[in-house]
Amino acid sequence: MSVRLRRIYEPPEPDDGLRVLVDRLWPRGLAKDEAHVDEWPKGLTPSAELREWYHAGEGSYEEFRRRYEAELDAPEAAGLLDGLRASARKGHVTLLTASKRPEESHARVLLELLKG
Repeated sequence: MSVRLRRIYEPPEPDDGLRVLVDRLWPRGLAKDEAHVDEWPKGLTPSAELREWYHAGEGSYEEFRRRYEAELDAPEAAGLLDGLRASARKGHVTLLTASKRPEESHARVLLELLKG
């Protein structure tokens, strides 16, 4: 299974494969034709409440991860996650995020779930 994580502001690379934006909001300052996004499954992103809670600095990354994984158990999110797994079995998948710290974001949680 080939899945990796990149910031969406980095230029596309030939081996990106399927480019999937995993943020709920479109990245600031980036034109859609420049992003080269193939899929944008908003149902896979953290809820607005969870995102705001985490960005307000009210909890740890570990707690955010636990809450987000619970959200991913919902039928819509679980189905989208299964779809990404299937895509990754067929070829390269690149998860894209605008997060300044992708290593402590929902995108990292998704990456680890897909690889695990």
